[in-house]
Amino acid sequence: QVHLVESGGGLVQPGGSLRLSCTASGSIFRLNTMGWYRQAPGKQRDLVADITSGGTTNYADSVKGRFTISRDNAKNTVYLQMNSLKPEDTAVYYCNADLLRLTGDLLDGMDIWGKGTLVTVSS
Repeated sequence: QVHLVESGGGLVQPGGSLRLSCTASGSIFRLNTMGWYRQAPGKQRDLVADITSGGTTNYADSVKGRFTISRDNAKNTVYLQMNSLKPEDTAVYYCNADLLRLTGDLLDGMDIWGKGTLVTVSS
């Protein structure tokens, strides 16, 4: 089994900052692209940012210049530093990972999700 566990959500005032973390654990052979998505009430889940194993990043236009994604490959962890938060950033934030899992002598590809962490931006 492979799991993603997110942490770092919470309540913050507009203009504030939060840092989300997501750690992958289990029978992981290789972690490829990892990313953060978010889903606000009544809306679809959208990409916030992702990062390849080599460090290439991609951001949604709405967060460019405010959010920074990074990863520590040695720790199987991806981070999302969120600055200048706005009320419209309020959502459940989900971690996603594309990976190769090792099961015995077999490798198979997986795309997995964490359970999500709530970020609320409100005064």
